[in-house]
Amino acid sequence: MFLNKHHLALVVSFVLSSCSDIKEVPAEQLDPGSVLAAVTSAQEPSESRQIAEGDALVTKILFGSCADQNDPQPIWKAINKEVPDVFLFLGDNIYADTEDKQVFEQKYEKLNSIKGFQTLRQNSKILATWDDHDYGVNDGGVDYPAKEISRQAMLDFWGEPESSERRSQDWGIYTASYFGPENQRVQIIMLDTRWNRTPLTALVKDEYKAKRKIFNKGFYIPDTGPQATILGEKQWQRLEEELKQPADLRIIASSIQVLSYFTGWESWSNFPQEQARLIELIKTTKAKNVLLISGDTHSADLSEVTDSDGNSLFDLTSSGLTNTGHSPSHNQNRILGPYVGQNYGFIEIDWQAPGRPVLFGVRDVEGVTQFSKQILIDR
Repeated sequence: MFLNKHHLALVVSFVLSSCSDIKEVPAEQLDPGSVLAAVTSAQEPSESRQIAEGDALVTKILFGSCADQNDPQPIWKAINKEVPDVFLFLGDNIYADTEDKQVFEQKYEKLNSIKGFQTLRQNSKILATWDDHDYGVNDGGVDYPAKEISRQAMLDFWGEPESSERRSQDWGIYTASYFGPENQRVQIIMLDTRWNRTPLTALVKDEYKAKRKIFNKGFYIPDTGPQATILGEKQWQRLEEELKQPADLRIIASSIQVLSYFTGWESWSNFPQEQARLIELIKTTKAKNVLLISGDTHSADLSEVTDSDGNSLFDLTSSGLTNTGHSPSHNQNRILGPYVGQNYGFIEIDWQAPGRPVLFGVRDVEGVTQFSKQILIDR
């Protein structure tokens, strides 16, 4: 049986919307707050120190993706040393690649046997979404036949209540959570980029070899058809409703990159109408201080674009916790990175300092920052 006492609410790309109430500040002016606490290395701590959703103040959020349960996972030492308030799993949290319920369960149990993961689970709030390999099939989408089996196994492992709508809603495992009091509230939205995603369009083999492989690009091409979707209409409706709710900082988790310029691999750029819709939705709902995070790519980088009003959007990708080493494809929107070693992402918020500074970026297996960016969130 799984340990079900820890609740899930979480992937990618990380998007920061610097609208009129965000200003960039020099690093030397930033004194980001952090959680200062000791972490026990015991495999089975006697008492959980997790925060709960609600009025608990969040100052440090870490996230990661792509953790093969069969590989060593030394990165938990650095992560647990930071004692994050919340840790977000962005997908490929196991490599299941199956349609068999027992195989899902066995691979989740393997993850659960890892000491560093146990420590994290005891001391930090965990939210999770899935990507293709823990969904059950490489690059899978709406037509994956065992997605209901996969959903129940995933939600069982992460401790989702039996009454949760995530177990039955027809837009997958989408969810949203809120932390912190008024004027210090963090909203975390976990997208499902698998359940309703329509089939990908790919080049034929010979054309891929001639035009893409030599540039380390993937074989997918954009689908601009009217039915092409990542989220499905009901998830879009729920996301719009959520973005209208009050929050001071918003984090939207996507298991795949949002703003990378077309690499040929899985990303929102394979669905350009969906990509444009998301950027426009952030603007039209007047959802300030939006950050989107993701994984999947086995490397980390930061991309930047501007919306139609000239506001910068930043897309931070962290991958992977174990799986790394891909030579990243060219991405003309990349402004920092790539970093190809094991890594995790971080978001640190100082609610007390003038302007409420936020530091975000990527750290390596030793906890050393590889790249970062700083912004201010004005009231």
